Amino acid sequence: MNSRSLPNFLLICFLLLVASCSQPPVFIEYQTLSKIGDQKEWAAKNWNDEDWDKRKPKLKGGEVFWSRTPIDILKAPDTLHPYAIRPYLYGEYEVFWDGVLIGRNGNPGQEATLAPEGKMFAPFIIPPHLSEEGEHMLAIRSSLFYFPGHVGMKVDIDKYDALLTDRLIQTSYMHIFAGAFLIASIYFLFLFLGNKKEYRLLIFSICCFLFFILNLAEFITSYLPIHYRHHRIRLETIGILMFGISFLIPFYFSKEFPYPKRKIALIVYAVILMFTFFIKHDFFDFTARNMAICMWVFSFGIVVFGVYKKMKGARLILLTLLLSMLVNFVTKFNIGLIIGFSIILLGMFYLLSLRIKEQRLAYETSLVQSTRLRLELLKKNIQPHFLMNTLTSLIDWIEEAPKKGVLFIEALAKEFDLFNQIENKTMIPIAQEIELCRRHLEIMEYRKEINYSWQQEGIDFEEKIPPAILHTLLENGITHSLPLEDNSIKFKLIFESNSQYKSYTFLTFATRAKQTTAEREDGTGLKYIKARLTESYNSKWDFISKPTDHGWKNIIKIYS
Repeated sequence: MNSRSLPNFLLICFLLLVASCSQPPVFIEYQTLSKIGDQKEWAAKNWNDEDWDKRKPKLKGGEVFWSRTPIDILKAPDTLHPYAIRPYLYGEYEVFWDGVLIGRNGNPGQEATLAPEGKMFAPFIIPPHLSEEGEHMLAIRSSLFYFPGHVGMKVDIDKYDALLTDRLIQTSYMHIFAGAFLIASIYFLFLFLGNKKEYRLLIFSICCFLFFILNLAEFITSYLPIHYRHHRIRLETIGILMFGISFLIPFYFSKEFPYPKRKIALIVYAVILMFTFFIKHDFFDFTARNMAICMWVFSFGIVVFGVYKKMKGARLILLTLLLSMLVNFVTKFNIGLIIGFSIILLGMFYLLSLRIKEQRLAYETSLVQSTRLRLELLKKNIQPHFLMNTLTSLIDWIEEAPKKGVLFIEALAKEFDLFNQIENKTMIPIAQEIELCRRHLEIMEYRKEINYSWQQEGIDFEEKIPPAILHTLLENGITHSLPLEDNSIKFKLIFESNSQYKSYTFLTFATRAKQTTAEREDGTGLKYIKARLTESYNSKWDFISKPTDHGWKNIIKIYS
C-alpha cells in the first residue's frame, strides 16, 4: 500500500464505521433513583419514590439496595421479536419491570453466605404485554458484597435476539482486528530477531501484541461468563495494557520523528502517564480515557514537529491521528478505542514499511559489491563436473534401486533449495549452514558409497556466518581425502568463544590424499572462504588450514 492509496483506504473505513453506528434507539432512559433497604413494594410501577436519592448510595458491603429508573419505550416490539433489557452494573441482582420480576442474576443480599452466582451483562426478556409504547418502570434489587464502592448502572434495551447476537458479531469483527495484529506482532518480532539493532521493529511488535491482549480483555465478556467479583481483574488488566500502549506509541513516534531534548520529554510524559494511571485508579473508564487522551496529545505534538521539519511520513501519520480522534467522537468508547488504536498502528506500520523499503534499497546497493561472491557461490552450486557425476550416479541408483534413487533426488533437491535460500545473503544462521553440510553428505553417500558422519560440539545456534564457508571446507575434505579402513570419513565442527574472539574448528578424520598445503591454499574454495570472511568481517579474522595425523584441520577465528 503506497502513500496515495492509504488515505483513501482510511477514509473508506471511517465512512463505513459511521454508517454502521447510525441505528436509532428504541427507548429513553431517565434519572435513576436509589435507596438502601429492602421492601418488595418498591418494585411497583407507581410506588412513590419522591424521597429517594438521586446520588449513588454509599454502601458498607453486602446490604440490599434498590434503584428505580423510568424508561419510555418509543416503539412497540414485533410479535416474534420481543424486547429484552441488559443492565450494566456490578453486583448480584433481581430485575423488575413494571412491578413484575423478569429475571434474577445471583442472590442479592445473600452473597456473604452463598457461593458467587451470576454473570456480568446478562439479558432478560421483557414480557410482550409489558413492552408497549409508553412509560415503564425498571426496578432493580441488588447488593454489592465485594466492591461496595462501585455503584452505578446503565441499561440497553433492544430485540432479544439482537442483544444476544449483535455483541457477538461486533466481538467477531474486533477479534479479526486482534488476529491481524497478533500475526503482525509475531512477524515483526521475527524481523527484530533477525536484526536486533532495529528496535523500532520490537516496539511495534510489542504494541501489536498489547493491542491483541487489550482486544481480548475488552470483549471477553461477550462469550465468557464472568462474575462481577472477577470483573475488576479484567479492568485492571485493561488499565495496565492501556498504560503500556499509551507509552509505547509516542515512544515509537519519538524514534521516527526525533526532536530536541527527547529523553527529558519522554521522562516527563512517563511521569504524567503514571500520575494519570494512579490518581483515580478505581475509576477504570475515566483512567483509560485520560491515558488515551495523553497518548494522543503527546503523539500529536511529536508528529506536528515532524510535519514542520518535513520528515518523511509525518503528514500521513498526522492524518491517522486526526482520524482516530474523529472515530472516538462518533462511537462508543470501547469500540472507538479499538478502532482508533488500529488506525494509529496502521500508521506505524506504514512508517515501518518506509524504513524497510529504505533498508531494502540500501541492501540492493550493497548487492552490487558482492556480485562476484554470489557468482562464486552459484558456481559451487551448479559446477558441471559435480552435476555430471551426480546425475551419472543417480541413473545407476534409479536402475538398480528405484526407491533409493527417489531418496537421492530428494536429497539433491533439498541441497539446491538451501543454496537458493542463501544465494543472496552475506550472513546466514549457523544452523542453516550445518543443514547444508548434512544435505551434501547425504548426497555424497549415494554418489561414492562411503559412510560420511557429522559431529558438532559447543555450537551456539544464535551465531551467524558467511554462507557456504563450512560447506566449502566439507567439499575439500571429501575431494582430497580417502576413506578410513572402515570405509568412513568423519567431520567434526567445534565452536569456542571468549571475550577476544570466536573460533570455528573444522576437523576431517580420513586418510589424506597426496596434496601439498600450498596446492590446497591456491584452490578456488579457500579463496572463496577468504573473500567471504573479508566481506563480512573486514580484516578481523584469521584462517588456518593444515594437515594433521587424523586428516585435516581448519580454524576460522573472528575477532571482536
